[in-house]
Amino acid sequence: MAGGRASGYSEAMLDRFYLPLLALAAIAAVALALVWPQGLGDRSPGPFGQTPVQRTPEMQAAMKRETDAAVRRVDQAREAVRNIQQQAIAPDQ
Repeated sequence: MAGGRASGYSEAMLDRFYLPLLALAAIAAVALALVWPQGLGDRSPGPFGQTPVQRTPEMQAAMKRETDAAVRRVDQAREAVRNIQQQAIAPDQ
């Protein structure tokens, strides 16, 4: 089936050039992954990086305040829905 059909490439890629370049790119990616911060709140290993802002006591307290306020808003919204449903079920009470 593929016997007489020509390839879609105009020139052959040089493996002696491509494969070492690919290996170098892979090594660079691994080296970058070793020193890059690991997501929110995590620090890089060894001498790299510093304590992230999310790990400071002030930021932890602010994040807890925001979470508590969000929970209160959700609870208030649920209570409002319950009240509306109760009034719809029994409007004379």
